[in-house]
Amino acid sequence: MKLYPIQFQSIFKERIWGGTKLKTILNKPISSEITGESWEISSVPNDVSIVANGSLKGKSLNEIIHQFPQEILGAKVFKQFGEQFPLLFKYLDAQEDLSIQVHPNDELALKNHNSFGKTEMWYVMQSEQKSKLIVGFKEKTSKEEFLKKVEDKTLLEVLDIRSIKQGDAFLLETGTVHAIGAGTLIAEIQQTSDITYRIYDFDRKDAEGNTRELHLDYAMEAINFDVVKASREYQKEVNTANQIVDCPYFTTNYIPLDGMVEVNKTNESFTVYMCVSGSFKLEDQKIAYEYTTGDTVLIPANLSSYKLSGNASLLEIYIS
Repeated sequence: MKLYPIQFQSIFKERIWGGTKLKTILNKPISSEITGESWEISSVPNDVSIVANGSLKGKSLNEIIHQFPQEILGAKVFKQFGEQFPLLFKYLDAQEDLSIQVHPNDELALKNHNSFGKTEMWYVMQSEQKSKLIVGFKEKTSKEEFLKKVEDKTLLEVLDIRSIKQGDAFLLETGTVHAIGAGTLIAEIQQTSDITYRIYDFDRKDAEGNTRELHLDYAMEAINFDVVKASREYQKEVNTANQIVDCPYFTTNYIPLDGMVEVNKTNESFTVYMCVSGSFKLEDQKIAYEYTTGDTVLIPANLSSYKLSGNASLLEIYIS
């Protein structure tokens, strides 16, 4: 069977901080006013993506990988991860501030949750004028000072709070204390993990009047108290794969597409495209597939030569 560019049904997550931009900007068919996340490609247990197009429509991501492991994942990825899809792709709409949180590394996540760790990156698709992100500490901090700030509810005083704009990108290595601020629409690429340790949630209450669970004990084991460099500078050369992130878990390039680009890859890894603005076509042996802002598509590893055309900004992700 010939494989093809695969799209999946979005998995929507209501969040206390969510909004409506997934619908108004990304044209997602959300039905609530507090939809915070659209999971685009996921193999997280109980949230496994379902194919939305073509002859594999209706099958789960896990099913099609089991059927075509190396053809989809690629030889290198299959050797490293077996049939486990190693990445999770999301769009996030933060109408309100997210909690201040941290993610564990592979070792801690395996020990405490039998899971991968959660290295992730953010690409800012849209933000309001006063939108901000939290990415680590302003300066090296001690555990004692940190705990006192949490207790006094003055934690923001020691955190690195950044103003942001469209196109900003950040790599959040495990252990980095972080939060997405209100008014921000983000494309997120991360390890396949749903492990988050909440440190502070601004004393918010849900519709039933309950505060959300905090995980300070776990967080203390995970936090990197040093200063980190999360912000990523990158080139924006047209019709070129401009590298944003190259880490052990994934490589992400930014492609400002204006016209046509021929792509030739090895069969070592799958590739994913997230269309963060505009629209484009992918042509595989004279069959054209069309995509627009908010679309995410998985290119199986054995589909190694194709053309991209249109006017769009793309994130290109693979494992190198």
